Amino acid sequence: MLRWFLHSPAWDSVVYWALDLETGGLDLKKDPILAVGMVPIRSGIIHLGEAYRTLVRPPEGGVIDPRSVRAHQLLWGEVEAAPELAEVLPQVDERIRQGVLLVHHRSIDVAFLRRDFRRLGRHWPSPWVVDTANLLRRLSHFSRPDLSSDLVTVNLARARRDHGLPDYQEHDALTDAVATAELFLVLRKALGARTVRDLR
Repeated sequence: MLRWFLHSPAWDSVVYWALDLETGGLDLKKDPILAVGMVPIRSGIIHLGEAYRTLVRPPEGGVIDPRSVRAHQLLWGEVEAAPELAEVLPQVDERIRQGVLLVHHRSIDVAFLRRDFRRLGRHWPSPWVVDTANLLRRLSHFSRPDLSSDLVTVNLARARRDHGLPDYQEHDALTDAVATAELFLVLRKALGARTVRDLR
């Protein structure tokens, strides 16, 4: 992906895989991934028919923080029959190697993925990552240069509302991946980004 710094392709000439994870909490040291949702954007169009969604069975001894259950509503009974992460990560890997990984808050999703790729002995593919939370901060800087980046609203549902997008049920991995993909398309246009590098 270093070549994209030198000669960046047009933003709509690459495949983006919007991804969202539901986890058993936010502690990277112990909380497991419980669900993965992914949907591609090809030629600037979201392809719902190619969406990927799965629950994930936590590893032996994995814990689901009760506070996270309030958000995603996933209980042990729902995930205990799901495929293990060792079966799920190859599916994720195959998709993100196709182009750009699109997330909302890379500090969460990318961190959990990198941790589990490493834990399972898989090589992290180091995809080009576009973060819609970062795009929101950039757009805010143009429209409100006086506003501190710490005060910019980057909550996914609120950001969608602020940009005229409909409300969706939150904390479902696939729904949030679709929500991120839609918000990305709106922000890309608002920023006037023409190349992939413009979205960094």
